[in-house]
Amino acid sequence: MSPQAQLVMIVWLPVVLYLFRNFPAQRAVVISFIFAWLFLPQKAGFSFPGIPDYERMSATCYSILLATFIFDVQRFTSFKLGWLDLPMLIWCICPFASSITNGLGTYDGFSQTLAQTVAYGIPYFLGRIYLNNLAGMRQLAISMFISGLLYAPLCWIEVRMSPQIHRWVYGYLDARKFAQTIRYDGYRPVIFMQHGLSVGMWMATATLIGIWLWQAGVIKQVWGISIRWLVAVLLVTVVLVKSTGAIILLLLGTTIMFTAKWFRTSFLMLLIIVSISSYLYMGATGVFSSERIAQVVSSLATVVEQARANSVGFRMYNEELLSEKARQRMMFGWGGWGRNRIYVENWNGDLVDISITDSLWIISFGINGAVGLIAIFGSSLLPALSFFWLRYPASSWFKPKVAPAAMLAVVITLYMVDCTLNDQPNPVFTLASGGIAGLVLKEPEKKKLKGDRKLLLKLAPQRRHQLN
Repeated sequence: MSPQAQLVMIVWLPVVLYLFRNFPAQRAVVISFIFAWLFLPQKAGFSFPGIPDYERMSATCYSILLATFIFDVQRFTSFKLGWLDLPMLIWCICPFASSITNGLGTYDGFSQTLAQTVAYGIPYFLGRIYLNNLAGMRQLAISMFISGLLYAPLCWIEVRMSPQIHRWVYGYLDARKFAQTIRYDGYRPVIFMQHGLSVGMWMATATLIGIWLWQAGVIKQVWGISIRWLVAVLLVTVVLVKSTGAIILLLLGTTIMFTAKWFRTSFLMLLIIVSISSYLYMGATGVFSSERIAQVVSSLATVVEQARANSVGFRMYNEELLSEKARQRMMFGWGGWGRNRIYVENWNGDLVDISITDSLWIISFGINGAVGLIAIFGSSLLPALSFFWLRYPASSWFKPKVAPAAMLAVVITLYMVDCTLNDQPNPVFTLASGGIAGLVLKEPEKKKLKGDRKLLLKLAPQRRHQLN
């Protein structure tokens, strides 16, 4: 870690406190999360005994919690645990059960639980208490769109000159992953994220949000420029970052959007959630055989290039082996320390790890078992499902007040699709999941306004009597 990276991590806490002191709380939370994820250094921070490392996202979570205690302490009392919070609660405490059932001890259990809570539970909790209304969803959606516009020029630079911006700013670069950035006649940008896949997913998300904001009439201009031209810039950038999966998810999200707009149905969203759940069930129970995986690869080869289809097939073959081992500890998994991986003896008797864990689902299943797998995917899919099933049907998705929340519900669902193939954690999506859950658990704002109006009309005669 370079001196400038250390300096940035040290000053980040007072920066977050400054944001809370000078901006509305919702805006301060959104700016803190997005800026930290997009611009703070990779693999930089400080280690302290007994707590997770102080790195860019844990630093952001700690800073926001401290700022809340100082400037907005009553926000904590507004939180009430609801049924939609149960998957995230289970996901946070599941590592303790995994450690105990594997004989790793209570210390390891507490340590792993704390790390998982900081990585997932706190972002979700902050979304629950700060972004649990339509205004909060609007703030987050517009900020994600603008962040994509800010990232676009950086993507163009790295597409042409290779991923070097992190080295230019912070003085170091993860050279081990450099080979993965070479694509076609250029490079796949990484900028300040952990992988080019993360950049691709973020830019596709920002583009989808921009299209939705444009079509719903939420905003018409940014920086005096028509939103249609800005969306066009993001569309070109998504193609340039060379992430096939991100492009497919963008097309899928756009299809969901226009299906809701033209046919006023959320059926496609429901179909995707059911498909994800079915895929996880088949993967966890060992339904995928070599023959079925070969059929999947053959089908994919008709849509994408053969190399990409073979890559998916390799992952599925590997995940079937890992799933077979995970089923030996079906309920709570193998716990940490690489116990979920597959080892073989080499020629001199040493154990060699032959596992490749690319996707979040197989990592969750192997480490925390079926309980953890259901919990982590349920923490995002259940709020999204409840959003359109219980609160806001597709017919309301293009109303300017509802549209930002609707698009974020779609975005976190698409992120869960990506998590079936990749492991690229993004706490901003977790923040959005918490916001959607809080929005669903609250009384719908339209009904609340009607109730308030009826109450005022009922109390009006009494008020006039008191005045007389």
